[in-house]
Amino acid sequence: MTRRRARLFGRGPAGGQTDRPDPEAAGTAPVGSLEAERAAVPVPPPAAALVIDALGRKCPIPIIMLAEQIRDVPLGAVIAVLADDPAAYTDIPSWCTMKAHEFVAHQELPQGGWALYIRRSL
Repeated sequence: MTRRRARLFGRGPAGGQTDRPDPEAAGTAPVGSLEAERAAVPVPPPAAALVIDALGRKCPIPIIMLAEQIRDVPLGAVIAVLADDPAAYTDIPSWCTMKAHEFVAHQELPQGGWALYIRRSL
């Protein structure tokens, strides 16, 4: 996983390498135990004002659908994009950064693919 993707999706670098100083030297709990505690309590996804079903659609259709429909929700509302194209998994967070919207979260779907949550900022 690239550092950019890790930053976008809240995951640490592969191989346990971090840019943080050694937490034991600072007298705090190890980072691994904190991450294990966070992983044990799943955070529910935000309530979506609009769900865009782009399952089975290939790039760039999920982003086009999002760009066309994001204006249909009020500022601050969350949109869920359901997509199973691997390009959408990386392209939608990048599109959010480029268009100044907030990429809130992602969730794996049981049937395959992801629900990608975006908060409208502009």
